[in-house]
Amino acid sequence: MADTHNPQGNHDPAGSTQMFRAFVDEAPQGRQAGATGGGPRIGLILGVVVAVAVVAAVAWLALK
Repeated sequence: MADTHNPQGNHDPAGSTQMFRAFVDEAPQGRQAGATGGGPRIGLILGVVVAVAVVAAVAWLALK
């Protein structure tokens, strides 16, 4: 008698499982590259520090 409820192998007619596995396998490589670069994040932090320094200087001159 044929087993139609549990087919042998990992057959996925829609292919979504294979696409998901490919996505999951690629994710750690992308994270490693983004973590070592840090380009936009450093620029944002420096921009915030400069903005706070400018506001502090203006406040200091106004209250002088």
